[in-house]
Amino acid sequence: MSRLSSMNSPFLLGFDGIERLLDRATRASGDGYPPYNIERIKANGSQAARLRITLAVAGFAKDDLDITLEDNQLVIRGKQEEDESREFLHRGIAARQFQRSFVLAEGMEVVGAELDNGLLVIDLARPEPERVVRKIDIR
Repeated sequence: MSRLSSMNSPFLLGFDGIERLLDRATRASGDGYPPYNIERIKANGSQAARLRITLAVAGFAKDDLDITLEDNQLVIRGKQEEDESREFLHRGIAARQFQRSFVLAEGMEVVGAELDNGLLVIDLARPEPERVVRKIDIR
């Protein structure tokens, strides 16, 4: 059984990659851990508007986290080493690993990342593309 595509209109030429991106974003939604916020930071003087992703990663050290950019997909992984020397009478704080992915639009740049008080903050920017108008000669 073939799947109907919303991108099969004859007026949408060259957009076949968008459907793959939508599928990847749907699969990347995951289980909801760790919780996160996405906010828009308004333009400030010479600095363009940015996006900020904040993940709640309490208990993770900087060395436990890994941030990579793979084919327009921002991937944040966290893995804590299990301390076998500790004996828990009650364990309510799980030492679990996670992977959280965000599909980025073409041209998005990761400006930087910071870990502070259990919050991992990743800033993103999209440089303004220059508008190009080109006349096509008819032969």
